[in-house]
Amino acid sequence: MKDQKYQRILIKVSGEALAGDQSFGIDADILALVAQQIVALAKTGLQIGIVIGGGNIFRGMSVAANGGDRVTGDHMGMLSTVINALALGSAIDQNGGSSKVFSSLHMPAVADRFTQRDAIAALENGSIVLCAGGTGNPFFTTDTAAALKAVELKCDVLLKGTKVDGVYSDDPVKNPNASFFSTISYDEVIKRDLKVMDTAAFALARNNRLPILVYALDVEGGVDAVINGKAKCTRIG
Repeated sequence: MKDQKYQRILIKVSGEALAGDQSFGIDADILALVAQQIVALAKTGLQIGIVIGGGNIFRGMSVAANGGDRVTGDHMGMLSTVINALALGSAIDQNGGSSKVFSSLHMPAVADRFTQRDAIAALENGSIVLCAGGTGNPFFTTDTAAALKAVELKCDVLLKGTKVDGVYSDDPVKNPNASFFSTISYDEVIKRDLKVMDTAAFALARNNRLPILVYALDVEGGVDAVINGKAKCTRIG
């Protein structure tokens, strides 16, 4: 392993990112590109955990917004994350990596049940661990699941890719005068209600001293540049 700042990381992968320019589903080229970047990163010696969203297939909150049952909707959203995790895991294997898919929902035919012990063992054995099914409970987002899994897996940092290159005081797309934060505290993010991740995720990270790096999904050099301080990003915590 080369000399590097982090030994074990967790990446929050957006479900929407896998759709590419499509409004729904999985873009095969994007899927392959994401898998290739992750495999290349793993070959540097990093242990990598991934939590993936499901917004490219289904958003649980859309059910509640239309008057349906939120619990049912959230479980449907969790199933979407399983589909994405299986697809990304397969693409990682096809591109020379080794993946292991765990689910917080009990689905023994398609994924192992997530336990901290088994997931850490898989990381230590060189597998890229994909955590699907959110937290396994309704009313929690995949951002919260990412923070939870990063803490459970004893990761050094949580990486959150977005459409912009970090955290700003306002939406930089709508407000060109928005201020960029190179570093910011958990409490300041919560106080300012900066909607990079939900409050529960920030609180989990703060209480467990887990740093978060927020970066642009299309950053030059990818995640490797971010974690090695060669790309613009915001450090929270």
